Amino acid sequence: MSQASGALVLWDIDRTLLYVGDIDRQVYRETFAEVVGRPADRLPARGTGVTMPLAIRTLLTGNAVPERDVEHLLPKMVELLPVHLAAHAEDLRTRGVLLPGAAAALRAVHDHPGLIAAVVTGNLKPNAVLKLEAFCLDGFLDTDIGGFASDDHHRPALVAVAQQRAHAKHGSAFTRSNTVIIGDSLEDVRTGLEGGASVIGVASGKTTASELRSAGADVVLESLSDVTRVLEAISLLTAVGARGSAADCPRAAWPTRRPGPGPGGSVEP
Repeated sequence: MSQASGALVLWDIDRTLLYVGDIDRQVYRETFAEVVGRPADRLPARGTGVTMPLAIRTLLTGNAVPERDVEHLLPKMVELLPVHLAAHAEDLRTRGVLLPGAAAALRAVHDHPGLIAAVVTGNLKPNAVLKLEAFCLDGFLDTDIGGFASDDHHRPALVAVAQQRAHAKHGSAFTRSNTVIIGDSLEDVRTGLEGGASVIGVASGKTTASELRSAGADVVLESLSDVTRVLEAISLLTAVGARGSAADCPRAAWPTRRPGPGPGGSVEP
């Protein structure tokens, strides 16, 4: 393998780049009702960052579906979940929220000549792409070389998936020394520690900066609003120079969203 001349930046999606409120939970309800034939009384915990197949298993077992039925119902739900989310594409656009600094940070990383921007997420790939497209973020990320819950339900394994795909496309080796995850949850931190990547924790979700730091995140940011700091953190962890700062990105070209998902304009952390 040749040595990588740049770095691989793997972005989490939910609560790091964007927030879709209760849309995911509504999709879980609809899919469960279609597959099981009755409403779900209990839904997976919010903001944990676990992969969708594991969340679906929790949904099934938490709603008294016999263990003997889980194994054949789970793949049916995995197949149907993107179908139901696609039916809510307009809701994603109108009710979802782009988090502060997300578009600017993505644009800066995308435009940096030494960085390759991709995704490592607990979302199934079709769901991830739907969310990114709803916020016009898909052009800033190479979804062909990311790691998705469609690839493996064990999230740390997705780092190697993304690294191998990036190597196949770019001809360079990607390891812990030149791979960084940017995410908001303890699961993002664990994914990097166990999977082979440095971690930039962003306290934009349910996990506090202190909790991210205690879990082992290499760098912790309160948000993505300071793009220069984001690039400097990536440079610190990967030895790729922090070129292409926020000043190089025309603000008018960055996608924007309303500050909140509804009349109150607030975002649940």
